[in-house]
Formats: sequence, structure tokens, C-alpha cells
Amino acid sequence: MLLTAAVLLAHWAVLRAAPLALAAHESLDAGSSWAFTTRTIAPPDSATPSSSVVKERLAAPERRLSPARPRADQGPTRPHSMGSENALAPEKYEPSAIETIATNAPIEAASVEAPTLLAAATPDPAPTAAATLPAAKAVRRFTVPPSARLKYDVKGEVKGFPYHVNGELRWAQDGKTYEARMEISHFLLGSRVQTSVGQVVSHGLEPTRFGDKVRSEVAAHFDYDKNKVTFSANTPDVPLLPGAQDQLSVFMQMAAMVGGEPSRFTKASTLSFQAVGPRSSETWVFNVGTTENLSMPGGDISALRLWRDPTGEFDPKAEIWLAPSVGYLPVRIRLTQPNGDFVDQQWRDTQKP
Repeated sequence: MLLTAAVLLAHWAVLRAAPLALAAHESLDAGSSWAFTTRTIAPPDSATPSSSVVKERLAAPERRLSPARPRADQGPTRPHSMGSENALAPEKYEPSAIETIATNAPIEAASVEAPTLLAAATPDPAPTAAATLPAAKAVRRFTVPPSARLKYDVKGEVKGFPYHVNGELRWAQDGKTYEARMEISHFLLGSRVQTSVGQVVSHGLEPTRFGDKVRSEVAAHFDYDKNKVTFSANTPDVPLLPGAQDQLSVFMQMAAMVGGEPSRFTKASTLSFQAVGPRSSETWVFNVGTTENLSMPGGDISALRLWRDPTGEFDPKAEIWLAPSVGYLPVRIRLTQPNGDFVDQQWRDTQKP
């Protein structure tokens, strides 16, 4: 009986310990430097997009989908596709100039081509007599992953006790809005769920709400008019910085960045974000490694490894693998605590949403 109670306690600990958030604590030094900046010329205003298509996709029955393989005739800058016959047609935005600095690697001018899902890839229009525009900027393409549902096996160890739970990422986007839901569940102890909703814009994802629920939910709200983030937990507001993500949308934003221009994200480059949690925010810096061949419960798969080193004495080391065959969505997430406790979330299956 004592052993059973200890195992259940370990399982409960993993549901609460942040297997989803990559963070052991949440804080933001207002004076810290910020590496991720954007400069954009926004597309013309349009009618407020509806998220009905997204909600319909998340409610649709599950159907198995094998990861697609890139076609041989694809060029290096074309987005990876999951090959779903139900995938939404890419939303074509008006050309928009955008400059983004998110890596130590030098940025070279990209070639101009027809807009893809999120192309923002053409230089400024020709100058007129009334104004002189700057020279063409370095540009960055973002390719948001197609809608998908990923299943995971989650295993780990807490204070010497092994555990095994289930994980699922439900991701849906219609070119204008997105909705993400990550769940870690145990058949006896319930589940932990994180959700993120927001807009699909020229520079990737723009979250509007992030929720984190074990028994009751706490949430963060992004106020872009007032440039601040507010929290339902009545913790102090924090400034909303350019390129900010929440602790779930950051996965899909990295997928959109790497998927848009894989050649830019070379070994030893970095990505930096303001990562908003349910009660506060902090700066997350990811190091880019190399592509690795992984043996997952769902089979062998090739994925790019990134990692986040601990920033405090009790912070975990976080490792993430992004696979091109599933639109650079995460196929593995591993957190390792300083005391040796760990959680390892591994891809088992990909399904249509």
C-alpha cells in the first residue's frame, strides 16, 4: 500500500511539475536584453477572422495520418506539407516587408518569390516623389505548420519512481487564427492541459490567450493595444515585448521559423523569446544543434535538436526535437532536473485533426 501511494504521488507530481511548460519558475527581469525583434509593414486591414474552422478541426474525429515525405522536386525554400486532402488552402497575404533578428548566424537577403502561406517576402514598393523608402531589408519567411494531432508516450522518473502517462498535441490553424492544446493525462489522476489561441500574422503567431489547467485554470491575456500581459491569478502585469509567445505557442512559432527557412538555423545559432506563462513571463533562449535520427514509439524519424540551458539552480535543462516530416512540430520534448528527475515526451502517432 505504501509503495502504491508513493507511485501515485510521483504520477501526481509529474502532472503538476511542468512537463509542458519547460520552466521550473517564472520571472522576467524588466531590464534584461531582448534578442528577438521585428520590423514590419503590415498588410491592409481586413475583416476580423473567424476561428470557427479551427474549432471544427479540433472537434473532428481522429483519423490516422502517416508523416509525409518531402517531394523530390521541392526546392529548399518551399514549405513542408503533411499532404492532407483536407488541409486548408494557404492564406495569401499582401506582400509585407519584415526584418527579424533571432539567430547569431548572418542574415543574407532572400530571393523574391510568390507568397506562400506566410510569405512577407518582397521588398518595399518603389519610392515615390513624396517619400524615400529605405533600401530592401533582410527578410524572413514563416511557414506555419499544417493542422495536425500528435500523440505521445510520456515517461520519466520522480524521486526514483518511474512513471508513464499519455500526451497529445492538438494543433489547428486556418491561415488567420490558430488554436493549440497540449494535454498530459493519467487514467487515475486526471490531466494537465495547456491551451493557446491567437492570430496567424506575417511574422508567425500572435497569441491572445494562454491557459494552464490542472484542477482549475489560470490564464494570461495578451493586450497588444496597451502592450502588456495580464493574468487571471492577480499577479502583476508584465510588458508585452515584440515577438512574444506563450509557453505553448513557442513550439509552433519555432516550427514556423525553422520551416520557413531551414538553412538559416545552423548549429550554434540561437532563438530568443519572451515566454509568457500563466502567472508571469521570462526570457527563453534556445540553442540550435544538428539534425538527429530518432527511434520513437511511432518509428524512426529525423528531427532538428534544440535545447535550453538552465538559468537558475533549480531549473531543468530542456531539449526539443522538431521534425520536418510533420511540419517541424515537436516530436520529442525532454526535461532533465538537476537532481536527475526527468520527463521524456516521445512521438507515437500523427493523425488528422
